[in-house]
Amino acid sequence: MKRKAYANFEYWGRPVPSFGDAQARVLLLGLAPGAHGSNRTGRMFTGDGSGNFLFPVLHDAGFASQAKAAARDDGMKLNDAWISAVVRCAPPGNKPTPEELRNCAPWLDEEMGLLRKLRVVVCLGKIAFDGFLGHQLRAGKLTTRAGFTFGHGTEYALPDGLTLIASYHPSLQNTNTGKLTRAMFLAVFMRARAKAGLGAMNAVYEERDGQ
Repeated sequence: MKRKAYANFEYWGRPVPSFGDAQARVLLLGLAPGAHGSNRTGRMFTGDGSGNFLFPVLHDAGFASQAKAAARDDGMKLNDAWISAVVRCAPPGNKPTPEELRNCAPWLDEEMGLLRKLRVVVCLGKIAFDGFLGHQLRAGKLTTRAGFTFGHGTEYALPDGLTLIASYHPSLQNTNTGKLTRAMFLAVFMRARAKAGLGAMNAVYEERDGQ
């Protein structure tokens, strides 16, 4: 059901694709499209409170060309980052069922095979964290989940050479209560930047524009 504030909007209302830099070294893995955010705009983390918190931080960390994300055609470009989710359609109550997670798992598996320069995976929330570990198990890159515990800022070196970094999800429930602050979130992406072997942030987009 549409919110009154978006009564005149035509909702995307179907699976939301991932987006970003195909040569990305950092993957941001979220939960699922927000009912009135991605499900409305058709782009991950765009048009809701989570995105309003995420993109300014990505901009500060040098991964996003602008701090505001409002629509698919707003000019947003990602540099060395790719944004995806473990569930591609907006789940009722923002809580995906085990069946939804299973149905969407092959999309993540295929995506991981296409991101050939990937070095770091940042999981936004425990469901994304568990979903990524599930992918590693399906791909035969892990044999057990033992030893992996979700916590903000926790970091794991994976057998396939990737670095896994966990973060609280930038939901309003976390950001409005102070459980996740801007400084905490920025620290995660600066760490991801370092582990991905990325250089200084200044002139990142100048270099891209000059290509």
